[in-house]
Amino acid sequence: MAVKVRSKRYQQAAKAVDANKRYTIEEAFEVLARFPKTKFDETVNVAVKLNVDPKKADQNLRGAVSLPHGVGKTARVIAFVEGDLAEKAKAAGAIAVGGADLAKKIEDGWLDFDKAIAHPSQMRHVGKLGKVLGPKNLMPTPKAGTVTEDVVTAVKEFAGGRVEYRTDAGGNIHLAIGKRSFDKKKLSENLSHLLGHINSLRPQTVKGNFVQRVSVAGTMTPGINIVVVETQPA
Repeated sequence: MAVKVRSKRYQQAAKAVDANKRYTIEEAFEVLARFPKTKFDETVNVAVKLNVDPKKADQNLRGAVSLPHGVGKTARVIAFVEGDLAEKAKAAGAIAVGGADLAKKIEDGWLDFDKAIAHPSQMRHVGKLGKVLGPKNLMPTPKAGTVTEDVVTAVKEFAGGRVEYRTDAGGNIHLAIGKRSFDKKKLSENLSHLLGHINSLRPQTVKGNFVQRVSVAGTMTPGINIVVVETQPA
């Protein structure tokens, strides 16, 4: 088996972080700022290890959250909606709107978008697209806030960087929280907001600490462990 060799840039960055230390949020982004830069604006990602069993329905967490400063990317959003709302959704930033016609376009192979929003009345069209949208994680769902009567607000939020999350098989949540070009204050506020949101989702059946580990990293950098505040039930 081949041994993975880290780049000189990565090795240099690794010397700037103590892998055994847990940093405050502010300290973590000060360390991240000291890492060597790449030629592109790296995405800053967070990994959150939760004390949950995703096999249990109430502990398989899924949803969406709008971060205070966005994530540095504008998403291409479509909306399954008709009538007056369709025009409003377009004005809010949707790159395509429609009902059966939009569903047909997707069935024919068009997938040039990042997020699909649907009004509940349109699920008769959207439901037929499960085999196409499901594997690409583009299927609208109420849990993620992408099936909603307030289509206009959803389009605005997702086009502006509202992000979806869900626990993986190991009970982890992975999310982008910005770009390395963001200043430390914006990254800190985005992460603090996200962790506050996650803490609010604590299932009543969870015993002990809910958030177990938090780590942030750039696309090409080592991870930086964050101090976790214990979240015991009241």
